[in-house]
Amino acid sequence: MEKLNDVIISDSIDGIGKDRYKDYLSHALCTGGKSTFSFNGQTFEFNEGDLMIVRKGKLLDDVKMSDDFSVKNLYVTAPFIELCTPQSNYGMKGQLALFLNPVMHLTDEQRFVCERDFRWIDYRLNQTSHNFYRELLINAVQSAILDFFDFHSTLSGEDSISTQNASIMSRFLNMLENGDYRHNREVTYYADALCVTPKYLSEVSKKVSGYPANYWINRYTSLEIARLLRDKSLTFVQISDMFRFSSPAYFSRYVQRTLGLNPTQYRE
Repeated sequence: MEKLNDVIISDSIDGIGKDRYKDYLSHALCTGGKSTFSFNGQTFEFNEGDLMIVRKGKLLDDVKMSDDFSVKNLYVTAPFIELCTPQSNYGMKGQLALFLNPVMHLTDEQRFVCERDFRWIDYRLNQTSHNFYRELLINAVQSAILDFFDFHSTLSGEDSISTQNASIMSRFLNMLENGDYRHNREVTYYADALCVTPKYLSEVSKKVSGYPANYWINRYTSLEIARLLRDKSLTFVQISDMFRFSSPAYFSRYVQRTLGLNPTQYRE
């Protein structure tokens, strides 16, 4: 039996955001030195003992590493993560929090546990002759995910959320992940699709993530627009049309409001 391609252990973070790992989530533990990077439009530090979890690798940019930087990186495909994720609603809250800040500053004890999880997954990954190899690896990855949940919950002091709220937020986020924001940026659209009122959707979003629903709609929209603006082969009119803005002038005002610069200034 060959190793599962769903799980890869690496000594580098160079693959994050690259096409080869586009379908993978990255769980990186800094074991020495430090790194700085831009993620989701903000700058972060990644120091020894920190755990970085990145769902959307394309949001990682401008990575700089010290000469003594070292890391253990666990890549797992999204479907395999879903298969391994325990039946806990905490995952939704953690997912949103890590979208805003992918770095957790672990305690010494948490770092010990994390290193142990990585070694165990690496050991299980190489047991290809095991008669229950896939189930064995699912168990090892699930154990690590539970520890990651515990790290985040302990460090943030946040509680779990109700099943109903987790379901609503999960479906809302899936619509955004699928790109619905390109054509629909009104809370009403998402509320109707989820069979709730706009007020209720915003209340759930605020309770789960700390931000109302329109924050997430605008966040996904502005990040995609920023990415497209960096592609100088696209005109402003083309980008405006992709998002169905009523006019280039309205598109320009939206960019100014969400990115703090007009399209020309941002591209420069």
